[in-house]
Parts: sequence; C-alpha cells; structure tokens
Amino acid sequence: MTIEIDIAVESEKWAAIELDSLVSLAVEAARAESDVELAPSAEISLLFCDDARIRELNREWRRLDKPTNVLSFPASDPSRLSQAPLLGDIAIAFETVERESIDEQKSFSDHLSHMVVHGFLHLVGYDHEIEDDAEVMEEAERRALARLGIADPYAATVPVESAQS
Repeated sequence: MTIEIDIAVESEKWAAIELDSLVSLAVEAARAESDVELAPSAEISLLFCDDARIRELNREWRRLDKPTNVLSFPASDPSRLSQAPLLGDIAIAFETVERESIDEQKSFSDHLSHMVVHGFLHLVGYDHEIEDDAEVMEEAERRALARLGIADPYAATVPVESAQS
C-alpha cells in the first residue's frame, strides 16, 4: 500500500532539505508500525513552515500562543480509517525542529523524521495525553525510527511512569 503524500513548503529555510525522500521513508515506517488498517488510497498533506506560521496554527487550533515542533490535524475518526481517503494534515516548524535537534544533540534529519512519524501516528489515532497511551505511541515511534536506523529518541529521557513520581 502506498500513501499519497502532498508536500507544501512555506519557508525557504527548508530549501536545503530533501523532503520528498525523508517524508516518504518516515511515513512508510510509521504506517508499517502502526496498528491500523488504512484505505488503499489514503492521503496526507504536510506543511513545512516556520515558527511564526506554526504559532498562528497553534493559537488558532489549540489556543496555545507559542510555536511548537509539529501539529497534526486528523481528518477522519480512527475507527473509519480503512474507508477514509484523507488521513489529515501535518505542519512542522523549521526553527523549533532545528533548535530541538541542537539541544538534544541529534541530527536535524533524524529529528525531522521523528516529527513526521509522530505527526503521522496522531493522524491514525495515536495520542500521548494519557500515560498508557503515551507508552503505546512512544513504542510505535521507537519501532518506526528503528526501521530507519534512527536511535531511540526517548533513550535519554525519564520514562513516563517515573516522571510523575
């Protein structure tokens, strides 16, 4: 199965990044590791923007007036994904991804791949608001990134259950 991917680039900061290949590989890895059945003609859209644009989106849709790394906008109820031609939209901000990759001492492309995987998993019903759901989502992310040869992004972080102790 192939997912149709529509990419829009709003910021010239993304010009040096080979987005088509990176996005295709990350989406396929996430699809392979997600436990969902998708429609044969499933489609997603990705917007590669800057912090100013993602801040606007975050303020409008989440009532949070600050930039973030990735936003996902699911188009279908997770129970209907096998019939849904459109999975939804993902927006990713260059400056935040760049800053995080430097702060976390990760390559930009590895961190960007993680953001694509993370965004895709949100589109297909994964979430991290509840501890048990966060563990399931993080494990799917680890498996997808391992398929890409990318190290566990959570290896240096405190496990969800320990963080609240």
